[in-house]
Amino acid sequence: MSQTTDFLLEVGTEEIPAGFLSPALGALASLAREGLEARRLAFGEVVTAGTPRRLVLLVRGLAKTQPDAVEEKVGPPASAAFDKDGNPTKAAEGFARTNGVAVADLLRIDTGKGLYLAVRKEVQGRPAAEVLSGLLPAWLAKVPFRKSMRWGSLDTAFARPVHWIVALLGGEVVPFEFANIASGRASRGHRFHAPEPFDVMDADDYLHKIREAHVVVDPAERRRAIAEQVAFAASSVGGTAIPDEELLDTVTYLVEDPVAVVGSFEPRYLELPRELLILTMKTHQKYFAVVNAAGTLVNHFVTISNTRARDLGVVAKGNERVLRARLADARFFFEEDQKKSLEAHAEGLKTVVFQAKLGTSHEKVERFRAVAKRIGEALCPDRLAFVDRIALLCKADLVSLMVGEFPELQGVIGREYAFRGGEDPAVARGIQEHYWPVQAGSAVPSTPEARAVSMADKLDTLCGCFGVGLIPSGTADPYALRRQTLAILRILLEGGYRLRLGWLVEAALAELAGKLTRPADDVKADVLAFFRGRLEGLLDQAGLSADLVAAVLDVGFDDVVDARSRIQALEAARRGGDLTPLAETFKRVANILKGQATGAVAPEVFADPAEADLWRVFGEVRRALDAAAGRGDYAAFLREAARLKGAVDAFFDAVLVMAEDPAVRDNRLALLGAVADQLRALADFARIAA
Repeated sequence: MSQTTDFLLEVGTEEIPAGFLSPALGALASLAREGLEARRLAFGEVVTAGTPRRLVLLVRGLAKTQPDAVEEKVGPPASAAFDKDGNPTKAAEGFARTNGVAVADLLRIDTGKGLYLAVRKEVQGRPAAEVLSGLLPAWLAKVPFRKSMRWGSLDTAFARPVHWIVALLGGEVVPFEFANIASGRASRGHRFHAPEPFDVMDADDYLHKIREAHVVVDPAERRRAIAEQVAFAASSVGGTAIPDEELLDTVTYLVEDPVAVVGSFEPRYLELPRELLILTMKTHQKYFAVVNAAGTLVNHFVTISNTRARDLGVVAKGNERVLRARLADARFFFEEDQKKSLEAHAEGLKTVVFQAKLGTSHEKVERFRAVAKRIGEALCPDRLAFVDRIALLCKADLVSLMVGEFPELQGVIGREYAFRGGEDPAVARGIQEHYWPVQAGSAVPSTPEARAVSMADKLDTLCGCFGVGLIPSGTADPYALRRQTLAILRILLEGGYRLRLGWLVEAALAELAGKLTRPADDVKADVLAFFRGRLEGLLDQAGLSADLVAAVLDVGFDDVVDARSRIQALEAARRGGDLTPLAETFKRVANILKGQATGAVAPEVFADPAEADLWRVFGEVRRALDAAAGRGDYAAFLREAARLKGAVDAFFDAVLVMAEDPAVRDNRLALLGAVADQLRALADFARIAA
């Protein structure tokens, strides 16, 4: 007889919001794995599935019984368990009583911290059904949702009210209760196509019957079916659906039995901006937009229905009617907004509070406008007029009716209104691109003028928030300061801009004078430390070695382009096998100097030819090292450093650095200090792993 079986759990609910389901299913799988492992129940594959009306957990190959085990519990220290005469104290007696044994049966074990009392018990394995009955209510109570609710007079919180629970171990019901619902074997299918309850015999029977009940319970299968249906539906009108993974994920968790339906809208709405049309369809209606072979948006869309209607044309007309109202609203907002110029909209920023301590959005614009000019003088001095115009207008659309309705279109609407208002195309594009990059991996602004404004805007937010104590902690980051810091770093790195972070921060803080509630020097230090943390992560994602990143950033990251070049040179030397011998020698130098103060080298105090030889070689190499560092040629820097290695090794072989004579000792430390200081133009070799 098999010692394993399958376990099935299905929790049936009211419709759960699409965004809640994927995290909840992932958490349920983790809870199951951790809970079963902790209870010594062996298992095979753990699978979760779900739809808006159900969460499903399937555990294949679950042991029917726990194995027997020996449990050991550690009690009080032996020194506290017995008095000087060897009689048990209350601590020993209490520990024995709690564990149901006599004091004489207690063991003494060495925990590494000394002798402690302990008790060992043989524990007989319990049936899996019994264990699961106790575990399941706790698992369900711990499933996380963005928002939970309570209903009726129950104290139980869940995403939505629970209506039924199926819990089967093999063919037997696992009895438990959650949210006042007792587990059983009765499931339900699609709300409209198979609403009547049906009994399930076991996990495989469930998977067969739920499909017959018009439910595609596996999200991956449902997603594939939706993608195929959307592609076919779009091709039926001679088009292609615009790929949208986010929308596909959302729709997957909105339906149980997907059916694609094609609809259309009046061609006159194609006069609206492309992004506006796509976002209206996606955000409000969860429709897939369609383009022709040239990539031009056409007046068709694809929606996914959750019912297999006899006449899909009726479904299409209903969706068309709803979309028509949405597009009419969008057109009205779009036309109303353009009755005022962008400059007039920008005046409205005076009444919009950016942050209570940092003032209005208009004040923010004026601050970063000044910073953008300074950055522009370094990046594109011949295009300062464009920099200033972009900075002046880039936030104007925030007070438009259109962005009020579609916040996701900030920048896009500003760009469109700028084009239509006769602004230079560079200004119009800069208005949109100053928000870039909007997420990890997306493009940075394409022009120097847009990059100048983008960095200035983000620096104002970053330094301003740090300046009034709004510093991210844990996962809390309401002003997206981590993302904005990474964006600044990416613009610098991808543009190859040699702007110092310290200078950028100082420029932003200068404009924030009068708003800060903390000393500017403290704010600068904290902001630069924040930059370092994000830079380490960015370089790590680029595949650079953590020890080399730390070694370089420890000696300086003000110029992030230069810092990256130093790390890349060290990486190349490591791949070529040249770094390890250098690092070993120069780490020895760093280790000897740790905690030592060094002064100037006095050649007249040299007591061994090896000292003079190292000083001579150092003098020859130093100029070459300075020159290589000055032009950023760190491969050449490492080649010159290799010339020092032989002299340093000979020095260590010939002399005792910590000589008895204080003058000789201090001079030798000074000599090594001069070498170490020179090498710190590249990295702290003490941080480099062998």
